[in-house]
Amino acid sequence: MEDYRIETDSLGSVKVPNDALWGAQTQRAIENFPISGITFPPIFLESLVRLKRALAKANKDLGELGPKIADGIIQAATEILEKQMWDQFPLDIFQTGSGTQTNMNANEVIANLASELLGGERGKKAPVHPNDHVNRGQSSNDVIPSAMYISATLAVKDQLLPAIKVLEHELEEKAKEYIEIIKIGRTHLQDAVPISLGQEFSAYAAQLRTIQENLEALIPLLCELPIGGTAVGTGLNAHPQLAEKTCQYLKEELQLPFAPTKNRFADIAAHDKMVTLSGLIRTLAIALIKIANDIRLLGSGPRCGIGELILPANEPGSSIMPGKVNPTQAEMLVQVCMRVIGNDHAVAIGGFFGGQFDLNTAKPLIAYNVLESITLLRNAMLSFNNRCVKGIVPNKERIRFLVEQSLMLATALNPYIGYDNAARIAKKAFKEGKTIREVALEEKVLSPEELDTALNLRRMVFPDK
Repeated sequence: MEDYRIETDSLGSVKVPNDALWGAQTQRAIENFPISGITFPPIFLESLVRLKRALAKANKDLGELGPKIADGIIQAATEILEKQMWDQFPLDIFQTGSGTQTNMNANEVIANLASELLGGERGKKAPVHPNDHVNRGQSSNDVIPSAMYISATLAVKDQLLPAIKVLEHELEEKAKEYIEIIKIGRTHLQDAVPISLGQEFSAYAAQLRTIQENLEALIPLLCELPIGGTAVGTGLNAHPQLAEKTCQYLKEELQLPFAPTKNRFADIAAHDKMVTLSGLIRTLAIALIKIANDIRLLGSGPRCGIGELILPANEPGSSIMPGKVNPTQAEMLVQVCMRVIGNDHAVAIGGFFGGQFDLNTAKPLIAYNVLESITLLRNAMLSFNNRCVKGIVPNKERIRFLVEQSLMLATALNPYIGYDNAARIAKKAFKEGKTIREVALEEKVLSPEELDTALNLRRMVFPDK
């Protein structure tokens, strides 16, 4: 490091690159945690800087910061947000479990930029000090979880929910379009009684709709912030009204119901809300695996599989087999969901093993995994929707052939000839390679007219109509 300045902290002096806005504590963290190269995503850093700006406004209103210092912090935070200066936040997520290094990273960057805006010199901690001013009335222990909740709320509202709605809408449209296409149902991977293709797709849409409603119901809880609790929740060194005023600024800025949490001790010592959110995201992943697997199995073939759906041909599927096309969007989505389920497992462990006594010390891991899962699912759902679901075409001829061949149509004969006789006809049809209708006519168990009524596919699928 040739072009550097000397900064100091409580441990001594540190060489910091001259072009860096961070300071000594951030530089130490760069050197002490060269673990993964994975850094906090922009949505978390944006939430952290927004929080610092709201805190500065609140501290100014409460007389905890002078107008000049507070305005410098506010202006610096605004510039960071507008210019998206995320390269000034280089720290690995695998660091202190409270996220102290990332909190100090924000404090130092904002302080240095604010000092320069006020005529000071970078690295001198004057006129704006990272601890005394930017971190006024705060601790990493209440700042980092508050930023985690803010970013999770924004990610759910702006990324995850819109993507779920897009896919849910397309599946619902397919359900309406396919409602009259009657096909064979399948249970235990075996033939079952008929079902409408539209009914199958309506189930997919309903799964997503339920998850969407549960996520929306969780947002008010995520908006409860432990800010103002400082180190352990008691609020030591924070103005009694700091939390209320800070949340009010965030509420006005982001149009979300941010408010002080009902119990700051719980939201600092444990992160059950994030575990709950991660669990809902895992549920979404499980639902998407079901949907993607059903669609790719129904599209298997094209000649030697089920072949009831014709999936879009997006790219060649094999380096050796000419003309092969694979269900790549479904496979992509399933792999993403596998990653999300793994992320949730780590969040769960972070929730119960990461916290002892008055502080959870897995905050960076929990925050990162939840936000990564949201981003992955958002991107994967939109791609699956646009490159697969929209282009699905039912293979009506194949659907009709399979439903006519099904032995489970014998179920519709139960009310007329009893279970045992219907089972005998089904077994005979299977043994002789005939349809249920053919054997029933041969056996003369019902008149042709009665058989037409009993084996009416639409009546089986829509008994109430």
